[in-house]
Amino acid sequence: MAPDSTAPDRRAGSAAPPPPFASRATSVEGSPVREILALTERPGIISFAGGLPAPELFDSEGLRAAYDAAFATSARRALQYSTTEGAPELRAAVAARATARGLATDADDIVITSGSQQALTLITSTLVEPGDVVLVENPTYLAALQCFRLAGARVVPAPCDARGIIPEALAELVARERPKLLYTVPTFQNPTGRTLPTGRRAAVAATAARLGLWLVEDDPYGELRYEGRDLPWLAAHPGAEDRTALLGSFSKVMAPGLRLGWLRAPAALRRAAVVAKQAADLHTSTVDQLAAAHYLRTVDLDAHIATVRTAYRARRDALHAALGRALPAGCEWNLPEGGMFLWARLPEGHDATVLLRSAVAHGVAFVPGAPFFATAPDPRALRLSFTTHTPAEITEGATRLAKALAAGAAL
Repeated sequence: MAPDSTAPDRRAGSAAPPPPFASRATSVEGSPVREILALTERPGIISFAGGLPAPELFDSEGLRAAYDAAFATSARRALQYSTTEGAPELRAAVAARATARGLATDADDIVITSGSQQALTLITSTLVEPGDVVLVENPTYLAALQCFRLAGARVVPAPCDARGIIPEALAELVARERPKLLYTVPTFQNPTGRTLPTGRRAAVAATAARLGLWLVEDDPYGELRYEGRDLPWLAAHPGAEDRTALLGSFSKVMAPGLRLGWLRAPAALRRAAVVAKQAADLHTSTVDQLAAAHYLRTVDLDAHIATVRTAYRARRDALHAALGRALPAGCEWNLPEGGMFLWARLPEGHDATVLLRSAVAHGVAFVPGAPFFATAPDPRALRLSFTTHTPAEITEGATRLAKALAAGAAL
């Protein structure tokens, strides 16, 4: 019988390759921030690149005691599977903190997630289909861009100025593009550090209600305020109640290694997100949840945050002042009221990505701003994080940055 020419050739050394990856896995690039962080791990470098909390400020002893208590209370429960929504006591603690910040919240309104990044992924899985339009601030959080692009969304930048989203322009954009959702970090935004004023928040909420739009409000930095007054969440404004997914995190105020975040959302959206989470990981680590719940019950987290704020305020001020002394005319940067980042621009004719190579050679690092833009990146922009170094180290880092900029200008 003649051989079947359509059958795969199974002779040794001629195995057929496996099927290709999904197109979304090859169409979205990795994070350049992660790549830059890898470059900065050599000793002696002063890094303004990563948005990392200061490890010396972690309450290591308090957290260790919380884990001991989680095991002592019920090791069987701590090591067992849990519910997808999260441990009831941690959900209640999160709800109480949200209520204390002016947004009435019940434990049933909360889903505990493996970091707020997972909450964003769950909401994206629930709401976004390939081809849907997603609006973002420009620039915006880099990992959000990755998340939306991986889902196949068409990401469209909303017009912004130094204070964030421009409501009038947003309304025109929503009417024209008919987007599925708007993603925003309205308080101490990553990467710019800017904060959306109260009046604009109310206008954004009203636009979402009038034109039919989901709001995804990401708030990892809101408790890191160094001056000024707290502003209500978008979710607290009239019109936003039934359409806002609020994302929170313990990474910046407790420790990022816990990988604990939370999602507050309307009931239907929350239920859909729970189903998506079941498919993703069943539930967030039980022992981490119970330890965090014990910590919140026995430790004054607000007092700990006050200590962190004091340290970060001094570091922010040190970087702002050092840039003023070290950088040449034509450079620009802001002074955020909180958060972890300053946003800067180089003089005309400079490119932050090109400067980074010289900066690393001079022992200092930052993140070029271009990857944070959905479209039309600004090559002169750069993000500087001030949280992980002392004021003295920050001053030295600014001096090194100035030398790198001078060296580049001399070429």
